[in-house]
Amino acid sequence: MTTVTAPRGTLRRLLVASRPVSWINTAYPFAAAYLLTTGRVDVAFVVGTIFFLVPYNLAMYGINDVFDYESDAANPRKGGVEGALLDRRLHGTTIVASVALCLPFVAALVVLGDPWSWFVLAVSLFAVVAYSVPRLRFKEVPFLDSATSSTHFVSPAVYGLVLAGGVFTPQLVVLLVAFFLWGVASHAFGAVQDIEPDRAGGISSVATAMGAAWTVRFAIGCWAAAGLLMLFTAWPGPLASTLVIPYIGFAAPYAAISDADSARAHHGWRWFLVANYLCGFLATLLLIAYAWEGSRP
Repeated sequence: MTTVTAPRGTLRRLLVASRPVSWINTAYPFAAAYLLTTGRVDVAFVVGTIFFLVPYNLAMYGINDVFDYESDAANPRKGGVEGALLDRRLHGTTIVASVALCLPFVAALVVLGDPWSWFVLAVSLFAVVAYSVPRLRFKEVPFLDSATSSTHFVSPAVYGLVLAGGVFTPQLVVLLVAFFLWGVASHAFGAVQDIEPDRAGGISSVATAMGAAWTVRFAIGCWAAAGLLMLFTAWPGPLASTLVIPYIGFAAPYAAISDADSARAHHGWRWFLVANYLCGFLATLLLIAYAWEGSRP
């Protein structure tokens, strides 16, 4: 009985470490970009979507949980959907599982792609590793931490476009920049709630460096800039500019929050997670409308 239960327990913990609630945030950008560019579901679409759904997230979050163990242990919000608290005995297993699960997908995508797609995929994977591992630890360099985190979510979309042979028009570049600013804002706002645990663990971030109130305002500014940029995209893209309103609304009450009270921003962060699903649904409707417009004679 023990030999059966132990592997199941390990798999369950690895599953939690991969943050299933966030899987859609990386798989969807790839799938949408590839499908809208090619208009078909093929081997590359299936392999890429599965890769960015599970293996990519296990690597991104699992590696982070291993190297952030000390600070996570002092963080009251860790140990659930917002971050696993991996037992030290699982650290080696998590690293091995992350690499082993990613390798076959990466190999298949290399075969299916070309040098440009290899480059984008390499940048994406480098960002996943560089964010957490010792000697690099981009997550401890203010502003680079937010930029790297945003790359985690924007690069799957860029990869999907390149793999599909998409043409990077000015309007498409503007859309990707808006998406990147959304990611920067999201990371910065999420870092506010962790100011005290991060400082206690000796971890630097944009929020620990700049302070809670400034970081919230920075996030609001990035979301607002993303919304403004969407006004310059192809119809019905401008309608997506309104999707930043919920994020700004949830963050605005914390624009004057003190560092000592920064944990209170966690309430806003939980609403942020809800907004992701609502705005994701609305963005999907806009993408369907865009595809329909493009298919009309």
